[in-house]
Amino acid sequence: MALSIGIVGLPNVGKSTLFTALTRKGGLAANYPFATIDPNVGIVDVPDERLYKLAEIVHPGRIVPASVEFVDIAGLVKGASEGEGLGNQFLANIRNTDAICEVVRCFSDPDVIRHESSVDPASDMDTIQTELVLADLGTLERAIPKLEKEVRRDKENAPRLAIAQRLQAWLNEGNRAADLPMTDEERAAAHDLFLLTMKPILYVANVDEDALGEPLPQINGADVVPISAKIEAELAELDPEEAAEYLADLGLEKSGLEVLAQAAYKLLGLQSYFTAGEMEVKAWTIPVGAKAPQAAGVIHSDFERGFIKAEVASYEDYVTLGGEQGCKNAGRLRMEGKEYVVQDGDVMHFRFNA
Repeated sequence: MALSIGIVGLPNVGKSTLFTALTRKGGLAANYPFATIDPNVGIVDVPDERLYKLAEIVHPGRIVPASVEFVDIAGLVKGASEGEGLGNQFLANIRNTDAICEVVRCFSDPDVIRHESSVDPASDMDTIQTELVLADLGTLERAIPKLEKEVRRDKENAPRLAIAQRLQAWLNEGNRAADLPMTDEERAAAHDLFLLTMKPILYVANVDEDALGEPLPQINGADVVPISAKIEAELAELDPEEAAEYLADLGLEKSGLEVLAQAAYKLLGLQSYFTAGEMEVKAWTIPVGAKAPQAAGVIHSDFERGFIKAEVASYEDYVTLGGEQGCKNAGRLRMEGKEYVVQDGDVMHFRFNA
């Protein structure tokens, strides 16, 4: 299942332009607020040059990259939590994503209308955080009375009520829910509340072309990903070879899509391992720290239930030694058991009982 990221921001910061460029999917990117009404959804491949190196060795029938689902959501304005603009619709759509990609405007273009509160990035971010916090407070105001009734029926629900009340007090101070110190049990209970400010946030600065190489200050302790939606839109019109040449001319090694996908994986604690054979070379997405049976389960639940062993070679060994046989001959193909922690780029084959 594709990782889902909601692209959000104030009107006219370049959200829809960025979405259209990243996904190569037609969407309305207009020079006026609320051009995006219904959310646009596009699933794109995660660029990973390692897949093509593996394919050169095994000559598969197909190459299957990991994927990311981007959701372009209507522009958020002050008062969205109370229904201003398309606020309620925006908030409903964002609840279904794994993470939030918050786009702030750092480009200069006098022909693009500025929203009244989008004069500077700091103001953009304050507005969005305030509206998300207010929306979460509304969620808790509805949830807490229900939880109180549940506790009267069953005392085992008391921890859920307690964390909801703690979160309410924390949010009332203007904080994000994700920043509240919680135990693992409390965090699991909080997850069931589906709070918007529990979601990880990836900050993207939509910059001018000449600002792509400039360092950006952190936001809330997090790195900011610089992307030029204008350049990404131009890249989307080119074939792969032309796009590579264009990036080289700009002095860039990676497209905005690749940079954004890698940042999202890092933010969410994800990594990829590979399977390689005559049928296909495929990237599989797993959490960092996942053990071999869990990685097998991403392919099929039967693989996890009946897990016996995993044949493992590092990506570097697999490519350097020319594939599985070369790894075997060099003693670099390992047999790993249930406690093996999968590493990013591992090339794996699972043995299991059906």
